[in-house]
Amino acid sequence: MWRKDSQETKSAEQGTNENAQAQDNGGIETGDNVVAFVGKEVEFKGVISYNGTVRIDGHMDGEIHTEGILLVGEEAVITAKVSAGTIVSKGKITGDIIAKEKIRLLSPAVLNGSVKTPMLSMEEGVLFNGNIEMARADVRELPRAVNAPVSAIKRA
Repeated sequence: MWRKDSQETKSAEQGTNENAQAQDNGGIETGDNVVAFVGKEVEFKGVISYNGTVRIDGHMDGEIHTEGILLVGEEAVITAKVSAGTIVSKGKITGDIIAKEKIRLLSPAVLNGSVKTPMLSMEEGVLFNGNIEMARADVRELPRAVNAPVSAIKRA
């Protein structure tokens, strides 16, 4: 009787832990969707080009190109030019980054370099040093009064 309950409790806890891990990665499930994985003890130099989701927990030096998702683990150290659809990072990235969809920096991430993305989110505790360029495809014009020269604005 006690064993059955403890097994059910362990199963429930595992499900909760899996949900928490998925939320830690920006709500992206990392199970079957990951097409490549660079482990903690791995050092890689070169160019990575892929489709799908890649998780890096080791050291990477070079370039990363994808239309998919790049997951950067907490112990990862990346020195690279990165071009991706979405980037979710808890690790250290140094280099120029372009994300077509979004970048999500989770504590304790460190990002040193220029960033170009339409959407950026950073948790408290993230260190960001660099430049950022953000633009939306649907940029709207400001009302004409705001665009008017300062001399044309009447004083009250």
